[in-house]
Amino acid sequence: MKKVLCFGDSNTFGYIPQNGSRYSKDKRWTSIIQNLTNGSFEIIEAGCNNRTGFVKNPAGDEYTGYKALSSLLKKHKELFCIILAIGINDLQKFYSVNDKDVENGLSNLIEIIKAENPKTKIIIASPSNITEHITDGDFKIMFDKSSIEKSKKLTQIYKVIATQKNCIFVDLNEIATVSTKDGLHYEEAEHEKIAQAMFKELSKLV
Repeated sequence: MKKVLCFGDSNTFGYIPQNGSRYSKDKRWTSIIQNLTNGSFEIIEAGCNNRTGFVKNPAGDEYTGYKALSSLLKKHKELFCIILAIGINDLQKFYSVNDKDVENGLSNLIEIIKAENPKTKIIIASPSNITEHITDGDFKIMFDKSSIEKSKKLTQIYKVIATQKNCIFVDLNEIATVSTKDGLHYEEAEHEKIAQAMFKELSKLV
């Protein structure tokens, strides 16, 4: 059975924008993929609320992407594929990241994977853009208008890095839209769309 690690933030964890709880296993995109594979893949869910990808998170190592990823790679050997779906929390106004920080951070995650599992295939998923609804939602204290503008640049940055590092690129903006409830997280129907798209990419790799 081929092992696939889905590494990301709250949208990988399955955060529900309406109430802050977690979607059940049959509704979050990672688990939906597992059902689609009919046992040919083992999907390892590794989402974490508020996890950053590239900057040190004051909440600790589990919330700091590059540290959490290193720990997971030591635990899970011989991975067939890793789906990286992370980076939106780095745009919180407290971190003040720029384009170069994102480029270097994403490149670092990829190099961490290649150093530990050189044969592992990597899918880079650029996050869906944050929308203006975030300024009125539960996360307005963390994100501002500059976060929205920065999010619009991620697709191109991720695409360039994925090409340079010989990774598969998936643009989540072409697949799913964040909820009008908070401008950041996905509704249930969007999880289904993401799962179908990711399963399609995984099927190509077999």
